[in-house]
Amino acid sequence: LPIDQLEPYLDARLTAPERQAVAEIIAARVATRKPAAYLTHRAYIQGIPFYVDERVIVPRSYIGELLFSDLFGGDDFTLVEDPTAVESVLDLCTGSGCLAILAASVFPEARIDAVDLSAEALEVARRNVDDSGFADRITLHQGDLFKPLKNRRYDVILTNPPYVAADAMEDLPPEFRHEPAMALAGGGREGLDIVRRILKEAPKHLTPEGGLLCEFGSGREVLEAEV
Repeated sequence: LPIDQLEPYLDARLTAPERQAVAEIIAARVATRKPAAYLTHRAYIQGIPFYVDERVIVPRSYIGELLFSDLFGGDDFTLVEDPTAVESVLDLCTGSGCLAILAASVFPEARIDAVDLSAEALEVARRNVDDSGFADRITLHQGDLFKPLKNRRYDVILTNPPYVAADAMEDLPPEFRHEPAMALAGGGREGLDIVRRILKEAPKHLTPEGGLLCEFGSGREVLEAEV
């Protein structure tokens, strides 16, 4: 069902087996503390459904929201004035492949590369890419950040890398402990080791007018002090 539309479903009634299925999911959510997305195998970004399981982090990157904002093709302040002019996009640390798929929608003329270190995560990404209708424009790569891409350059690089600090990893609530640790822990005391690598290596993979959009946590002051 549409995630934000109740009509015309307000008058609908569940069958007994459907009610039983809902009750079992609620019971499992309480007993196991698994994220609901793993129990239903469904997560949404911008109203678009994606298949997920414990092989990938639950999609929740705010980059998905930014992609559909005025920052891309807006009339005032914008990062990309004409999304149709973007020819190449990289989604680094793609996980379930959700950002690569959203990028294929926002940049209709672009070819998209999506990279992840986890072979299991890429199995989930392949399922989502095949279901997206954009399989002819999205290529999945397994490897460590930019390594499988050799010397390729991109107009836009999107990345939601692991960036949780070491002490924060120890204090995560049970829900997060069901997610792959490698998709959360960013390395180093501040959790910024992977982010630092991306910032260092990205210029070699950007076109002259290209740009990087990188999500990270609470380490902005630390990164700015290192520039």
